[in-house]
Amino acid sequence: MRIGIVTPAPPRSRYGNRVTALRWARILRGLGHRVQIAQAYEGEPYDLLIALHARRSYPSVRRFHDAFPKRPLIVAITGTDLYRDLPRSLSAQRSLGLATIVLALQPKASEELEPRLRQKVRVIHQSVSRSSKQRRPESSASRRSFEVCVIGHLRPVKDPFRAALAARRLPSSSRVRILHVGAPMDKVMAKRARFEMKVNPRYQWLGEQPRWRVRQILERSKLCVLSSKLEGGANLVSEATVAGTPLVASRIAGSVGLLGENYPAYFEVGDTEGLAQLLNRAETDRAFLSRLRSQCRELIPLFDPRREKSAWSQVLAELHLVVQDAR
Repeated sequence: MRIGIVTPAPPRSRYGNRVTALRWARILRGLGHRVQIAQAYEGEPYDLLIALHARRSYPSVRRFHDAFPKRPLIVAITGTDLYRDLPRSLSAQRSLGLATIVLALQPKASEELEPRLRQKVRVIHQSVSRSSKQRRPESSASRRSFEVCVIGHLRPVKDPFRAALAARRLPSSSRVRILHVGAPMDKVMAKRARFEMKVNPRYQWLGEQPRWRVRQILERSKLCVLSSKLEGGANLVSEATVAGTPLVASRIAGSVGLLGENYPAYFEVGDTEGLAQLLNRAETDRAFLSRLRSQCRELIPLFDPRREKSAWSQVLAELHLVVQDAR
């Protein structure tokens, strides 16, 4: 089968949609299909089109459907699709209406959709390969501090400085140190990060880092903060979980859908004091930190690459039946 994947993210970017598109392409090629990734659909005779981001990919969705109305079409919904665009964007709504399958990254996504669309939803968790290397022993610097990582590009939707602001409120005895990895969206964000380092001795911005370095930082951290205002199902949840690093997360549907309703380390979006209390508790209460690690370990099977590959096999098998019915 010849498959096209459309993602608004430009080539060589490290934004979430592009990373997802690349991983899906590897999986689909491993299943024996020919796959091409592009920013827009330009009329290629694909047997199947997969479009990430309902609103921004609508022109591609429309063109493919008009050209091949009986061929299957998957629209993958992201955080901004679900929790910002859908209520007010006709383009996003029309994309989902044209889709054969609406692909979500976590099960709570369907709650945001109209009942007529929910039957189209299929959930595929984003997987992470476990490192074959043993975790490095802690350095003396790591033992002296309680390292907390923030991993993500500096964009307003990520609320990127919430952990830094929370760290300012910790008691003077705290050993918490915030390590922030991610490229700035613009010069304003970069300036803000540099200023924070000057005024906040607990905060260090490392900028964009290669993937191996990001994984190394994640694995050595005691905790990972996900402070986003919106997420469709952050890949960071699977990466941190598989790395053995528990999360403290903003209470948004995209994270609750992955971590579970009863996960004990949520704070409300933008709640600096609430995050500070969780950081302090994780640092000072060993039983609490152990509980977080235990609950995250239980989630690891969700993010097994074999599970993601199997889920794609099931979706493609279902689409083959749809195509047969259409004929």
